Amino acid sequence: MELLTRLRAADHELTRHMAAWDSPWVREILPPVEEAAERTKLWWAAAALMAVGGGRRGRRAAATGVTCMAVAELLSNGVGKQLVERRRPPEEWIPHDDVEDRPDSSSFPSGHTAAAVAFAGSVALSWPAAGAVCAVPAALVAVERVHSGAHYPSDVVAGAAIGLAAVALVRRAPRLLVRAVAR
Repeated sequence: MELLTRLRAADHELTRHMAAWDSPWVREILPPVEEAAERTKLWWAAAALMAVGGGRRGRRAAATGVTCMAVAELLSNGVGKQLVERRRPPEEWIPHDDVEDRPDSSSFPSGHTAAAVAFAGSVALSWPAAGAVCAVPAALVAVERVHSGAHYPSDVVAGAAIGLAAVALVRRAPRLLVRAVAR
């Protein structure tokens, strides 16, 4: 029990610390990242670029990226947020105006992070160079979700884990289906 209390305190302290970041880099980079990540626009645009300009490998990376992103969103938003009701970080912890744009849904887990990690992770397995490029905005999405006051760091970690689980599930699904049919 003491461990959970300590983890919760650390989660809250890190939230306050990250939300208080006030540098030119943060003010210039994170708001456009948030806008691009809304409704997964960033990942759809990346998929389109890969599909059009990446040949067969690009089309495969785009298709698996979008598939894994959809599974991650289903798991995080359709299952996770329904099972765990967690309030967003308190508005008084967030010293900037981004706090007014927060969703009303459960804070746990971060669906934006789940989608970002699932997309970047699956692309990395199909096309490592493109996956490395996608990893940068995926990490920025995770940071932005805490900085804006939309999530606690633990929400983002859970979202990332869901994103990785979605990648593993989608990669194993064909083999699991073949096994099930063969029985």
